Amino acid sequence: MFQVRRRRHLASPQQAILEIIDYIPTVWYASNIPRPTKKSPERGDARTRLLEAARDVIRRKGFAATSVDDLCQSAGVTKGAFFHHFKTKDALGVAAANFWAETTSALFASAPYHEPDDPLDRVLAYLDFRKGIIGGETFEYTCLVGTMTQEVHDSAPAIRDACAASIFGHAATLEADIEAARKQRNIAADWTAESLARHTQAVLQGGFILAKATGDPDLARESVDHLIRYVRGLFGVEQNTSETSYKEKSK
Repeated sequence: MFQVRRRRHLASPQQAILEIIDYIPTVWYASNIPRPTKKSPERGDARTRLLEAARDVIRRKGFAATSVDDLCQSAGVTKGAFFHHFKTKDALGVAAANFWAETTSALFASAPYHEPDDPLDRVLAYLDFRKGIIGGETFEYTCLVGTMTQEVHDSAPAIRDACAASIFGHAATLEADIEAARKQRNIAADWTAESLARHTQAVLQGGFILAKATGDPDLARESVDHLIRYVRGLFGVEQNTSETSYKEKSK
């Protein structure tokens, strides 16, 4: 489990993001740290190393273009080790989606956007956090399960279902705060907390596609900015009101 030092009073959401980046596994930021090899067994067992390699290589090249040889070379293991742990490349894809869900869940559970007392502030702080971790090379901040879903949704249903579980499972973590914000502000509308939580993920994944198409992370950040405006509008919040409240509480 990844742990992050949590502070009741942080200087700003941006400073909180910079602090947590130090604890982000290469789920988003694939650094230049050397891959584990048989000479460095302390860096993890072969299965974990293959899953880490899949997380990074598939986001860079795509699932179809990533070969077993690519994964073995990146992980520093033999083909025999690969097939000892995974019967097929598709089996590796399912395991990689589950690994992504597990490691990102640990990160988000420890993120500073949970700090505000107001549930709407927590929702907006979540979106601000997502915007803040968009950066670096495209593959470093885009989503593994989103990437695989786009490729294999029809050809590999087992991988698709594992990716769906990850995406919808993460969306579900936002529902309680959205519903609490609805009740607190007496919002009566034809949308649900579940549908808005899913919409946040649709916008994020769409922003990643725009960034991939252009190589420009600003387009992904722009999508999140529009999403923040949209959420404020749903709750009848003036521009920057909740964000200001969150920043003031974080000082």
